[in-house]
Amino acid sequence: MFQTGIVLSGGGARGFSHLGVLQALNEAGIFPDCISGTSAGSIAGAFYADGYKPMEILEILSKNKRLDYLSFAIPKDGLLEMNGMVKIIEKHLRAKTFKDLKIPLYVAATDLNHGKIKYFHHGSVVEAVVASSSIPVVFKPHIINNIYYVDGGVMDNLPIAPLEKKCRRIIGSYVNPVGNQDHFPNLFVIAERTFSLGVAKDIKEKAKRFDLFIEPPELEKYNILNPDKALEIYEIGYKATQLALKKSRRRLM
Repeated sequence: MFQTGIVLSGGGARGFSHLGVLQALNEAGIFPDCISGTSAGSIAGAFYADGYKPMEILEILSKNKRLDYLSFAIPKDGLLEMNGMVKIIEKHLRAKTFKDLKIPLYVAATDLNHGKIKYFHHGSVVEAVVASSSIPVVFKPHIINNIYYVDGGVMDNLPIAPLEKKCRRIIGSYVNPVGNQDHFPNLFVIAERTFSLGVAKDIKEKAKRFDLFIEPPELEKYNILNPDKALEIYEIGYKATQLALKKSRRRLM
């Protein structure tokens, strides 16, 4: 039985908020010893499980601009490719397989062939993270063992299931709040909004299953494909967690 599990949602660049959440938890003496993540949450989770501190992860990932992460693809099965992100992960992630990680990690991805969720816990960490982060239409599906995988958020954007009954307490960090949007100037904005609405469908009910649930509403104004505001997003997660801890301290003891 693990002491503290943490679940990190998908949300693209908003995932920098997860690093602020982890930093605030660590400063409060709370160190997650089991992690489950989807998409951006799987990236943050993989680096943290590999032994990196939140500020170290922020430094690695925030050095790069949008075009460093992405490249345009011939629009057959995706508009963009994540070649840059893959290179960054491969360069800095020390663990090659899940068993090499210092903290147990579960990565959620959607099995497009069979229409079901897959929680990776064995094999290549990079392959699982890329599969988990492949937003449909925006990115090409990622193929593992002849199975097409897309973003885990399609079926489970807050993957608490792998941690239930394994942890004494579970913390949730959700970075994909849905507010109002008035303008849709291009295909990317439409795709982003459609995806965000889809992954948010069951969050309110799922939030009740956490001992501490963090969902900063300010994140709704940040584009999920633009990492240029990384530090601002990090600070939002950090402050939201400090506030949540003050309100819920007794529950976590």
